[in-house]
Amino acid sequence: MNIKNAFVIPVLFAGLFTADNSLAQTTRPPAASNRQEFIEVEKNVRVHVTDLGEGEPVVLIHGWPLSDAMYEYQYQELVDKGFRVIGITLRGFGKSDKPYGKYNYDVYADDIKVVLDKLNIQNATLGGFSMGGAISIHYVAKYNGAHVSKLALFGAAAPVWTSRTDYPYGFSKETVNELIALSKTNRPQLLENFGKIFAATETALTPGIGNWLGSINMEASPYAATQSLIALRDTDLRSELSKIKVPTAIFHGVKDKICEFALAEQMHKGIANSTIIRFENSGHGLFVEEREKFNSELIKFAKQ
Repeated sequence: MNIKNAFVIPVLFAGLFTADNSLAQTTRPPAASNRQEFIEVEKNVRVHVTDLGEGEPVVLIHGWPLSDAMYEYQYQELVDKGFRVIGITLRGFGKSDKPYGKYNYDVYADDIKVVLDKLNIQNATLGGFSMGGAISIHYVAKYNGAHVSKLALFGAAAPVWTSRTDYPYGFSKETVNELIALSKTNRPQLLENFGKIFAATETALTPGIGNWLGSINMEASPYAATQSLIALRDTDLRSELSKIKVPTAIFHGVKDKICEFALAEQMHKGIANSTIIRFENSGHGLFVEEREKFNSELIKFAKQ
């Protein structure tokens, strides 16, 4: 064999392997099923979306300062039970963009609307946890239930998270002001303090689950986290409860120290077609504290 042929043969083989690989990529159906992991909600702002499964849609909104990753132990079970599940991470949190600007319930509701518009979602069960529950109420009230046929509220920070002279529930504004100050000066300490009261007891969650949730919390933009605490302190949704016309399930831990059970009772009084589902052994983290009950009740409600 001459030197020229010695160089030609390997090149020919390389070309064959390249052609085969290229053919495989062009002939099989796309693995991504045309799902988008990021959706632009306004110029230069994209939010992260987990979009799994086929069937009737369930849309999930996370709480402060988590992301849609908090629903890890709901996603696969919902898919297994024949649902399409869509988790939306609000701007400023998780893998979503974190621009400078306003962070309040109006902005978050508008972003949710854009996502559901672009995905052409119809007759969804909309579920929101903690701050995400309050945002879900605001979304349904503001947009007259667009894209939504049912509403599920999980330990929702609503109708008001802070006490008023005519509303003796929730944290005092002074307490929340201290949280806001700590968010600006020692965010790890703030999250540690919340972690201690997140579940029914300090030892109710395994260290692994606690560390997992903590890692999600630290992905949030510090600015967005602080601004969202301000929104939690100041937003009053009492006048919006009567605008909720879709069937509503209120999931709430009886031992919740972050959103006391009285908030569930106030939501139930204000939302005409609502039912309270009590989680007797849970604090605020009912989605992990009583995971099996949480998942089964959510699936049952979504199938109604």
